[in-house]
Amino acid sequence: MANLIAFLNAFLSYLLLFVVCVAVIVAAVRIGIGLRKRKDAKDAGTVAVQKAQEEPTESR
Repeated sequence: MANLIAFLNAFLSYLLLFVVCVAVIVAAVRIGIGLRKRKDAKDAGTVAVQKAQEEPTESR
């Protein structure tokens, strides 16, 4: 019986460690995706402004 309790204790400890690692990984991925989307949106706005400035205006 003592061996079973020791095994379950070790198993639950590693299971908890696994859950914590997965939670950290998921948080890191979500933060990375958010930062990338923000950077892409900023770059898209900058490119649109640059293209608008580069287009020659028609003179009458």
